[in-house]
Amino acid sequence: MTLNCWIVDDEPLALSLLESYVQKTSFLRLTGKYSNALTAMKRIAEERVDVIFLDIQMPEVNGMEFARIISSRTRVIFTTAFSEYAVEGYRVSALDYLLKPFSFADFLTAAKKALEWFEMTETKPFSETVKEKTALFVKSEYKLIHVLYDDIQYIEGLKDYVKIFTENEARPILSLMSLKSLEEELPSDRFIRVHRSFIIQKSKIASINKNRIMIDKKQIPVGETYRKHFMATIEKK
Repeated sequence: MTLNCWIVDDEPLALSLLESYVQKTSFLRLTGKYSNALTAMKRIAEERVDVIFLDIQMPEVNGMEFARIISSRTRVIFTTAFSEYAVEGYRVSALDYLLKPFSFADFLTAAKKALEWFEMTETKPFSETVKEKTALFVKSEYKLIHVLYDDIQYIEGLKDYVKIFTENEARPILSLMSLKSLEEELPSDRFIRVHRSFIIQKSKIASINKNRIMIDKKQIPVGETYRKHFMATIEKK
């Protein structure tokens, strides 16, 4: 059995050391190395990871916050210089808590706990399964929000912000990011840019009248630049 693993730590020396430890461990495959949890958070639903060796004190999003939002299917092993987080670490079901500086022997013992967990639960590692991405995480009002693709109706861009309109929610989710960067994260078979300020989910379209798309009670304009591609995409369906 081989486990896909990530290492997330804002210290370059710690990242290098952990990478060398992973390379010495036959049942681990390094598929991600990140210097901050925010970047890792944006990719976790897409990359599919079995085990994360995760630092705690990091800027923007700390390791404990990150651990709370990921699926319980992904196992966490904390790697930190601060012992005071140990109790909280076990509250988020961390498999182990490695206090820096730790040896390869300590690392290997923790890694084997992850291997044993997958073997005992008979849960297949992501390296042996195929999983389609179904959601994304966005940062809004100092929180990380898990947004299902199925719930998104449309997205409006406002300079450096986006408003994500979802079903069953009266207020949109406001996040500091560009519409272009969000467009790159969304699956192109489900979402399409129809205007410089709008991305829509195709399955949520109620009607199309000339240069206007109706989604729920909102009329969304189709820009000249996007009209040809949009109509060609709709006609294919």
